[in-house]
Amino acid sequence: MIDLGPWVLAELIALGVIVGFLAGLLGIGGGMIMVPFLNHILLSRGVPADVAVKMAIATAMATIVFTSLSSVRAHHSRGTVRWDVVRRLAPAIVVGGLIASLGVFALIKGRVLAGLFGVFIGYTAWRMLRQADVPPSGQLPGPAGQWTAGGAIGFLSGLVGAGGAFVSVPVMTRWGIGMREVVGTAAALGFPIAVANGVGYVLGGWSVPDRPAGSLGYRREARPPPIAGRLLA
Repeated sequence: MIDLGPWVLAELIALGVIVGFLAGLLGIGGGMIMVPFLNHILLSRGVPADVAVKMAIATAMATIVFTSLSSVRAHHSRGTVRWDVVRRLAPAIVVGGLIASLGVFALIKGRVLAGLFGVFIGYTAWRMLRQADVPPSGQLPGPAGQWTAGGAIGFLSGLVGAGGAFVSVPVMTRWGIGMREVVGTAAALGFPIAVANGVGYVLGGWSVPDRPAGSLGYRREARPPPIAGRLLA
């Protein structure tokens, strides 16, 4: 198990409080905030860079299970969750998340994942600053469009360890859903995203030997095991 001193524990507690607050306020899962900080903490404890990125992403996704539950409860009490949208997108989100976390995540190097994470952060910020520009359609797409959107949300979230709001918010805005409902619905979608990807990360490394205590799906060796038996390459 990675040794965490009192200062590191204090940093993690502070990070958890901040992420939990922002999850309730903005409907985010918090992965985009957690991943850089967790990666820094792991690097400072001597974890190799390639491994630290993947551990940060997988750990951030596991915490989104809890931030999404807290957030969706608050938004549901205010009537701002479109449960009809959640029911339509959730099955495809689960499928896309499992494809990412069970297969693709294991094949991509940590450095590449770090680059993808940076690209998604930059692109999301750029779109927000531009207050982009595509007029709302005012209606939900058909089943094929919903499955495509849900699968993309689950898949991209699994690669970067995020709760999916960076994709689902602009998608639902494009569909003409009001911003308050967009935020609440994005929070609700974070739960199937986190569960599907979290299970995928664990199953992807379940049979890997020599995992350190306190971890699932983590390995130190350099030789590549079979895809089904590795989480971190």
